[in-house]
Amino acid sequence: CSRKRAFQITKSFLPILEWLPNYRVKEWLVSDVISGVSTGLVATLQGLAYALLVAVPVGYGLYSAFFPILTYFFLGTSRHISVGPFPVVSLMVGSVVLSMAPDDNFLIDGSNSTGINGTGALIDTESRDAQRVLIASTLTFLVGILQVIFGVLQIGFIVRYLADPLVGGFTTAAAFQVLVSQLKIVLNVSTKNYNGVLSIIYTLIETFEKIGTTNIADLIAGLLTIFVCMVVKEINDRFKHKIPIPIPIEVIVTIVATGISYAADLEKKYNAGIVKSIPRGFLPPEPPAVSLFSQMIAASFSIAVVAYAIAVSVGKVYASKYDYAIDGNQEFIAFGFSNIFSGAFSCFVATTALSRTAVQESTGGKTQVAGIISAGIVLISIVALGKLLEPLQKSVLAAVVIANLKGMFMQVFDVPRLWRQNKVDAMIWVFTCVASIILGLDLGLLAGLLFGLLTVVLRVQFPSWGGFGNIPGTDIYKKVKDYKNVIEPEGVKILKFSSPIFYANIDGLKSSLKSTVGFDAVKVYNKRLKALRKIQKLIKKGKLKATKNGIISDPGISNEAFETDEEPEDNEDLQVPTKEVEIQVDWNSELPVKVNIPKVPIHSLILDFGAVTFLDIVAVRSIKTIIREFERIDVRVYFASYQDNLISQLERSAFFDDIVRKDIFFLTVHDAVLYIRNQMTYSDNQDPIFEKISLMQESKEPIEFTETSRLDDELDVQEE
Repeated sequence: CSRKRAFQITKSFLPILEWLPNYRVKEWLVSDVISGVSTGLVATLQGLAYALLVAVPVGYGLYSAFFPILTYFFLGTSRHISVGPFPVVSLMVGSVVLSMAPDDNFLIDGSNSTGINGTGALIDTESRDAQRVLIASTLTFLVGILQVIFGVLQIGFIVRYLADPLVGGFTTAAAFQVLVSQLKIVLNVSTKNYNGVLSIIYTLIETFEKIGTTNIADLIAGLLTIFVCMVVKEINDRFKHKIPIPIPIEVIVTIVATGISYAADLEKKYNAGIVKSIPRGFLPPEPPAVSLFSQMIAASFSIAVVAYAIAVSVGKVYASKYDYAIDGNQEFIAFGFSNIFSGAFSCFVATTALSRTAVQESTGGKTQVAGIISAGIVLISIVALGKLLEPLQKSVLAAVVIANLKGMFMQVFDVPRLWRQNKVDAMIWVFTCVASIILGLDLGLLAGLLFGLLTVVLRVQFPSWGGFGNIPGTDIYKKVKDYKNVIEPEGVKILKFSSPIFYANIDGLKSSLKSTVGFDAVKVYNKRLKALRKIQKLIKKGKLKATKNGIISDPGISNEAFETDEEPEDNEDLQVPTKEVEIQVDWNSELPVKVNIPKVPIHSLILDFGAVTFLDIVAVRSIKTIIREFERIDVRVYFASYQDNLISQLERSAFFDDIVRKDIFFLTVHDAVLYIRNQMTYSDNQDPIFEKISLMQESKEPIEFTETSRLDDELDVQEE
């Protein structure tokens, strides 16, 4: 606890204390002023336009382009992003506003009407707009609270679950939603405000049903605005190296359109839809309607995360370009306080807009001083210029919004590239886009997120696996199916399972084991017990003789031991504890009983755990069972390339005992293979390889081994 430490904590909470003392006035101020003025003009127009998406009077868009910048200037860590409204987030806020304050709630009799809805009924637009502004500002306040909580709890990592394909599909769907919502404004067609599942389809249907009522003046103004804006934006992109400052086409078009509308009196002559009234000055701050929190908590959570994700993703692009760092948790806090502050002044949720940030950076903006100057330009519009924009047609504002969607629609061309690179990511993109269009943005985002997580679960549950072999003359092991020249060590199978092992994929490990070794260890063991039980019966009848060197048929008696393998296996009966007698049986040779016993061509199994990062308790128990099952049929199991944390995890899970010891673990697959070869060489020199199987003796009396006399020219097993 020192003065230096306290100052560091203060600087982490107020990043302005870090960069403002180092501000280079002579080098940066002129650039920031030029950038601030350009960005402020664009922000003014976009604020007015995006208010249409929120379904509130356009004047409140100016407040939303002004207040959030004031707090972000002190608390934000990005030097380049332009804080304010964004079409996707504005549309998400608008969907909540329309669902909680639809036109149907404000129907009145003809004497007090101030508007007409799509069905011809009369609406009290003044009360409706006041309620919608209250809902939007309350939602903004709640989003801010959630963002501050996320930042304080240090859970900025939550945005990592919004993968790039998911964000791409979501923003493309949002762009389509924005297009449809603005289409009726460009056409000046009155429709119901649909919300929820399939709302975009219903809106499109009703828009085209009433397309005959299109206002030609608004349509022409909108189409001309879209055409001019898109052409000039293309020129800006093509010649950005030659043009020092991008042409602010939105500002130019708005000024021209306002002048034409005022001079031609389009409202009276052609019944064009105009802005009509923009409030001058500021409204006093109002507390949020806390009683509405419960109705909007779910939507506010998704809006908080999406707004943060957009801002941070844009901020990181410019941070990496100019070599500085962004603190994700501090960004949560910065936007949280910005939304709490602006929510008190009748604003809607703020994040950043890609086009506006691009203007701020490309015109030379170096720090958030450019942002505060752009807020000053918006302030001038609020205080002095608002009255001049009242003759502006709404269709022009809607056209400005549509023209700014080009970048989002161009993301569609990412899908073929994604499909070639990673089909799963392409599926996430398409699924999220379709779900967001059909279900709405909030449910669509949730569906896309769940689908993305499902693909991860499925990839972990059904991972890649395969039998491995050795590249001759090296210690390298590769998959047998993929390489021609690899050779599997004799009597050894190597299985690599490329995934953490847990309760969901343990069955996959077992099935991959069966496929790799070519038999089922449990069935082999049960078949052998069954064969031994028949052998025991034949020995008791005198049809077979048990010797120390194996089992032989009595040459004087015809072998009646061949029986069909038709009786059902009784596994419970095989487990009855009885007295044990060792009989040597070579299970890979021809047996005197007709029981179909699968051949076991291996003596060792190596499990390559190089890609296994963790095991749960179900996996530990199952692996221990697998070891015991293979040990019963004399196949030794070894583990290779394990990670250090697995050993401590196995120790905590009581994995090791007298049978399962640590000496079956090897650092590499090659170490395990060399050890097995050494063991087999030593075993060949000591004793012939015979399977020794414990015979479950049914009778309590031990079987007497009959000693057969050996002919002089006959070799015993040891001599052979």
